[in-house]
Amino acid sequence: MGNWVVNHGLSALILVVWMGINIFIFVYFYLFYDLGPQFFYTRHLLGPALAWARAPAAVLNFNCLLILLPVCRNLLSFIRGSCACFRRSMRKQLDKNLSFHKLVAYMIGLMTAVHTIAHLLNLEWLNNSRQGDYDNLSTELSEIGDHSNETFLNPIRSPSTTPSYVAFTTIAGITGVIITLSLIFIITSSMEVIRRSYYEVFWYTHHLFIIFFAGLVFHGAGRIVRSQTKDSMYEHNVTYCKDRPLDWGKIPECPMPQFAGGAPGTWMWVLGPMVLYVFERILRLYRSLQKVILRKTVIHPSNVLELQMQKKNFSMEVGQYVFLNCPSISQLEWHPFTMTSAPEEDFFSVHIRSMGDWTRDLISKVNFHTFCKTGFSSRRIAVDGPFGTASEDVFDYEVSMLVGCGIGVTPFASILKSIWYKFKESNQKLRTKKIYFYWLCRETHAFEWFADLLHSLEGEMEERGMLNFLSYKLFLTGWDHSHAAHVMVHFDKDTDVVTGLKQKTHYGRPNWEKEFEDIRNAHPTSTVGVFLCGPQALGKTLESCCARYSDVDPRKARFYFNKENF
Repeated sequence: MGNWVVNHGLSALILVVWMGINIFIFVYFYLFYDLGPQFFYTRHLLGPALAWARAPAAVLNFNCLLILLPVCRNLLSFIRGSCACFRRSMRKQLDKNLSFHKLVAYMIGLMTAVHTIAHLLNLEWLNNSRQGDYDNLSTELSEIGDHSNETFLNPIRSPSTTPSYVAFTTIAGITGVIITLSLIFIITSSMEVIRRSYYEVFWYTHHLFIIFFAGLVFHGAGRIVRSQTKDSMYEHNVTYCKDRPLDWGKIPECPMPQFAGGAPGTWMWVLGPMVLYVFERILRLYRSLQKVILRKTVIHPSNVLELQMQKKNFSMEVGQYVFLNCPSISQLEWHPFTMTSAPEEDFFSVHIRSMGDWTRDLISKVNFHTFCKTGFSSRRIAVDGPFGTASEDVFDYEVSMLVGCGIGVTPFASILKSIWYKFKESNQKLRTKKIYFYWLCRETHAFEWFADLLHSLEGEMEERGMLNFLSYKLFLTGWDHSHAAHVMVHFDKDTDVVTGLKQKTHYGRPNWEKEFEDIRNAHPTSTVGVFLCGPQALGKTLESCCARYSDVDPRKARFYFNKENF
């Protein structure tokens, strides 16, 4: 339990606080509408569905306030840069922004479903009351407003009106339908299988959030949920008059009750985050319009494209990422890529693997211009960023474990390059004493573009007598019998037959239990940062190992898990 607290304690506390606020808001507004005397007559028409509609609406307001904040990337980068003095456990929460964004979205989806179902029941009951299907009080309440100097309670103003007509002709009905449909498209297109296989669908449908928020702001303008006014409650004693609906307006004790709709309040919840997000997008647009100089393009094995670029006043840290846009492919699509260059270099670079329509089209365009010797113009690329990630904290740990899968090695390329430059400059401020690097690939060609960097690091560390600073293990997870036979023939060579490095390639997958055990024994009093850029399944394994092998005693070994999220 203590190990779990080390890695997840603060995250759990934040979730408990968030859930606690949601529960408090739901219960408070449920009781407000279920017990409030001003809603007595409204409850008589609608029953418990009134509270079941309004309480989720209040929770929706709170979560719609939060949903945009985790995707304000410039804000998060600013906070990360401004809170360097905070504990690492505080900064780690910024790396879980997308997880929190999804969690808030799930809550919005759930509350929307409850709110919608409750209001559909409300419409049916309001219609039945207008038809006179219930008691005398319900009928009288539904007919209030048919004469001058009366204010209605039942929004269905005619016995011939149907619930469908109200749903598609009133402000609340139309905006409710728009909001619900937008949310359905946003949530369904965000499923992992769609996001991975059809990123363009995810990208475009996600921008329905603009319609969602516009509908949300105007949703309450119809004031369809009404209550008795304060003056009317003073003049019209509900306790005495509720049993005498036929005497309303005829005896002084029971004047005709007056009703009014509640003032729209959603805009007060979402206006601040909406303005903040607008400024976020304006800043992104400004930066995307700045000139980008395409310094070099390289096509590596395994169909990996390297772009080396320069941009005025561009400043980066290790492990950060940028968004790229190619207008000739799509004016609106922006895709995130981790930078593989080091802050010490006079350019920034990304490595792009062909994984979808957009990346395939980009690589095809570069290949075409290379073949025709026309050059791929920098005007064809726009860059937004850089944005911060968990890897920025890699040098804050005494010991770091870097785990990359396939093209997921890119943030660690930046880190290892930066280490190489720090060695060359004899940087005395380097706090990190040891780095363990693991790279898992399915095919041998994937190693080729990165092997040169590791070879340079090997030479630099050997020259400085620091061979023990970096330990790296390369794992080939996919091979055939002919490859295995070739490796066996050349096994006695000093360098690896696959990479040409001194460190031999391992075949299969790492035994993470053994790796963590060995590192804990080698560094019994150190703080170890574990950084992953790879699949979620591996993330769960490493996160579990971090919890299992961390000691509650701060004087002993602790493992902190960090994962790249885009």
